[in-house]
Amino acid sequence: MGHDILMLGVDAGGTSTRAVLTTGEGECIGYGVGGRGNPIAVGPDRAADGVLDAIALALAPSARTLAEVEVVTAAMAGQRAEDGEGGWLADRLAAEGFSGRLTFESDLMATYASGSVEPFGYAIVAGTGASAVRVAGGRIDATADGLGWLLGDRGSGFWIGHRVARAVVRDLDHAGPATVLTRGVLEHLGIVEDATRREGRSRTLEQLVETLYAMRPIELAALAPLAFVAGDPVAESILRRAGEHLADSLAAVLAGPGPLVVGGSVLFRPTPVRDAFLHRLGAAAAGLELIPVIDGAVGAGLLAVRAGGARVSSETFARLSETLSRFR
Repeated sequence: MGHDILMLGVDAGGTSTRAVLTTGEGECIGYGVGGRGNPIAVGPDRAADGVLDAIALALAPSARTLAEVEVVTAAMAGQRAEDGEGGWLADRLAAEGFSGRLTFESDLMATYASGSVEPFGYAIVAGTGASAVRVAGGRIDATADGLGWLLGDRGSGFWIGHRVARAVVRDLDHAGPATVLTRGVLEHLGIVEDATRREGRSRTLEQLVETLYAMRPIELAALAPLAFVAGDPVAESILRRAGEHLADSLAAVLAGPGPLVVGGSVLFRPTPVRDAFLHRLGAAAAGLELIPVIDGAVGAGLLAVRAGGARVSSETFARLSETLSRFR
């Protein structure tokens, strides 16, 4: 397999989509970023737009077309091609001249492959949602959480943002401790404090409740960054509990030492969340090699190379990582 064989790896998320055009030897020859690419988050039409936009930008530097691509591997949450769920993307790709093979992979697998080519290890993603997996034999062997905002995603950006909103509501309702999060949330949402009271409740609280209920639940994740800069006991408690939840999810899939690839904004950098995460893991953390990754783009490209029939090695990983960095 050589330079004339083309694959496209797509790291499609609920916020943005990254496409990596690579040769069979793992050399990146194009990279593009598009809009939101997960149909669960934004619907199939908008998701397909995000994926196709990213692909078009990835093809542009080499002036190649989708008709020349043999494999497209889309890494995203919640899609199973074997159940016929990929028609929303397959049809749009075909309309653009693609006649090759479309495969789907988990976004967690793309995260893992972005940091390690070891056949055994772990990945945890804590962004808008949260999930942990154990990888064995190059495939996902066990999963914890990733159950969505209503039933899970413990410790995620949504989870933190939801707790921030609840803490502010409790503060304004005089049912919980005062917190500097209140000012941050009101400013973020454009709510001007109003001391006017109606039936014993402040107009500020009424406006906040109206605004929050008008949002889609998952949009509460936008409040999460406020907890990282607040610096008061309420915010610190939220972040500490988030780290403990993430550690519990990882502990559910731990089965010995190995690389731990960490993705998503919540755990990517040293913060109180990561401190609590490592403290909760205790002795189990000693056998883990933490490898932060900024996204799943490298992994999506490697998974596309693998889907095309090539063996992915540490050399392939290094080549794709280095050549992709030229396009970032």
